[in-house]
Amino acid sequence: MTGTRTAARGQTGKLARKRKYIRRHWPLYLMLIPGLVYMIVFKFLPYYGLQIAFRDYNIFSSTSPLRAITASKWVGMKHLNKLFQSSSFATVLSNTLIINGMRILFLFPLPIIIAILLVEIRRKRYRSLSQTAIYVPYFFSWSIIYGIFSSVLDSFGLVNQLVNSLGFERIPFLTEPNIFRGVLIFTDGWKTLGYNAVIYLAAITGLDPQLYEAARIDGASKWRQIWNITLPGILPTIVMMLILKVGHILDVGWEQVLIFYNPAVYEKADVIQTYVYRIGIGKLNFSQATAMELFNSVVAFILIIGANTVSKKTLHRSIW
Repeated sequence: MTGTRTAARGQTGKLARKRKYIRRHWPLYLMLIPGLVYMIVFKFLPYYGLQIAFRDYNIFSSTSPLRAITASKWVGMKHLNKLFQSSSFATVLSNTLIINGMRILFLFPLPIIIAILLVEIRRKRYRSLSQTAIYVPYFFSWSIIYGIFSSVLDSFGLVNQLVNSLGFERIPFLTEPNIFRGVLIFTDGWKTLGYNAVIYLAAITGLDPQLYEAARIDGASKWRQIWNITLPGILPTIVMMLILKVGHILDVGWEQVLIFYNPAVYEKADVIQTYVYRIGIGKLNFSQATAMELFNSVVAFILIIGANTVSKKTLHRSIW
């Protein structure tokens, strides 16, 4: 009885402390409400629609799209089996993996390098100009970026006019499948490089300046300071960003691909998101599109858990 009473008193004390903490910091909890509402409306409520992947969904089978979900016939794994047996599935999956693999390989290290170089610019004016020049493309929409690079890389664009004036044949940057992937990687890097560098720049500026002073006193060169202080200091940020990149390896960013690609490069550029768009919106096959997106989400979940576990065991760094 004594132990039960003690445990009850302990629970009562914890609840009292929690209430007191909430009353003291109520503005912080008030600020959480918009975020919670957003998560509930746009992240959790849509889970109801996942059952479309297991039904022969017909949007006209009821008076509203939501009621049409339960009114449609349950078919189990029919659409997932059809998806895995489709030749298009293998194509779009391989395209997605190759394009995102190239992004991780070529684009992931660049923001780290850019952030380190920006910190090393001593003149504030030059640093501000450099940062602005790198950041500005991120605020352009993909439509604007396509317009810019279309005028540069098109068959009669600036680059091909120069190539032709030198006596060489024009290069079909936007219609040649093997070249088109490189255009996607380059334009994505041009747009997002500055934004991604900000994250590492913030991590670098948070390092203790006394570490660099001690290294300079010991005679360490600038490269040794970067290798022994900067990189280990921002390693948790690097690991976190890499885990997130791996978790989103099936998410190419369909806006860019949808605007840039054309039927001539479907074979090499059609990815999961554009396939879902064409099947779901173009052909009104919502069940097949939902099955593909469900597969995408499950694989992303497994990858991010796996990458986090491997990082935790090997590098002793993880998101959670």
